[in-house]
Amino acid sequence: MGMSQPGILAPVPGHSRYLEFGALPEADVASVLRGLASRALDQDTVVGIGPGLISGLGHRIEGLRPFPALSGPGCEVPATQADLWCWVQGADRGRITHLARAFTRQVAPAFRRTRAVDGFKFDRGLDLTGYEDGTENPQGDDAVDAAIVNGAGPAVDGSSFVAVQQWVHDLDRFEAMSEGDGDNIIGRRRCDNEELDEAPVSAHVKRTAQESFDPEAFVVRRSMPWADASGEGLMFVAFGNSLDAFEAQLRRMTGQEDQVIDGLFRFTRPVSGSYFWCPPVADGNLNLAALGL
Repeated sequence: MGMSQPGILAPVPGHSRYLEFGALPEADVASVLRGLASRALDQDTVVGIGPGLISGLGHRIEGLRPFPALSGPGCEVPATQADLWCWVQGADRGRITHLARAFTRQVAPAFRRTRAVDGFKFDRGLDLTGYEDGTENPQGDDAVDAAIVNGAGPAVDGSSFVAVQQWVHDLDRFEAMSEGDGDNIIGRRRCDNEELDEAPVSAHVKRTAQESFDPEAFVVRRSMPWADASGEGLMFVAFGNSLDAFEAQLRRMTGQEDQVIDGLFRFTRPVSGSYFWCPPVADGNLNLAALGL
């Protein structure tokens, strides 16, 4: 198997900055991507490339597609597909700021930044609602199997697909609910993270139980809370060896199968949605051979 970008399977960091970019018309995108591939890639940076950009270069990555806009009774999931994604992570916000600035400056000849969100670890890895995030994440070899492509050829093996969404919480609304109501929305007790035996069918853990899909829909989540002057929420980030597992979960959450909407939509909503392909690494650099670069 090819080498994956080291930041994908690294433990959730203390701080993150998530950057999205759109390609500029008539820009020399290939030249900028070659520049990215020529610099060493460490654990602190993960790079993803969008489907439109790859198509524009005259190439195709099997399984990569634009993010789908979905709607169900009382919920909307928007598609805001970007061309380039960068996740900068670490323990020092100042260093992250400078790394993000350097990346933005490097790609500026061909890309305009369209979104920048700062994430942070809350307590032991909680959402701002106080519930633990990513409880069912695969670990060890199972995480590698779930998140990293294998058997697709030397230019693609070691790569990963990622789904990225910014969710905005209405924490006033959530905090007005009883603890029992919140537990039923999530499907776990906030006090000890134990799954509820009698959780309603709309509970988030029931809507997204990874082993309940056929085939099973395992992803590796690396989500983090965010908060700024505009509000608070969660940057949802899920890596997979394809986009199918995430999309199966999203379709069920929005009631595409049975018209049952995930309880999360009672207090939170996504405002963005993009899919990216995270190229493999060769000799410490991004391997863009699959794109002819």
